[in-house]
Amino acid sequence: METVHVIATGGSLDKFYSLYNSNFEVGEPQVMHIFKDAVVNFDYVIDSVLRKDSLDLTDDDRALILENVRRSPHRHILITHGTDTMTKTGMVLQAAQLDKVIVLTGAMQPAEFRHSDAPFNVGCAVAALQTAPTGVYIAMSGLVLPPDKIRKNYETKRFEPI
Repeated sequence: METVHVIATGGSLDKFYSLYNSNFEVGEPQVMHIFKDAVVNFDYVIDSVLRKDSLDLTDDDRALILENVRRSPHRHILITHGTDTMTKTGMVLQAAQLDKVIVLTGAMQPAEFRHSDAPFNVGCAVAALQTAPTGVYIAMSGLVLPPDKIRKNYETKRFEPI
């Protein structure tokens, strides 16, 4: 596989509990630790573009994410993103019709939590990058679907097809 360009934007995947502030904050990209623990056999670069909860993302933030994807010399783009507005960002990327394979993923629980879905979701996203045709996809809850074919179900705490 060609080099994977990871664009980290924040979200629960990158959150940690701050003892100093007694709340959750978005920290450094955790995907680097997930890749290290998994002993992956592909090259990757990681750019931390934003460190925000996805509910705080603006249209300008989405434009910044799109610009980073456009400027990337790599064809395989993995975007770590908060789950609440992941599909919205995916739709912006889908509308741009780029000649790349772009997969957005995240986690319902921070990666540093023992029972986080982060490693599984990141693994599914990497598999999708290797097998999916050009386009934009969301890899969550064991599904890999275009952003207009998937949604977050807050009751079941997982993503489901539309």
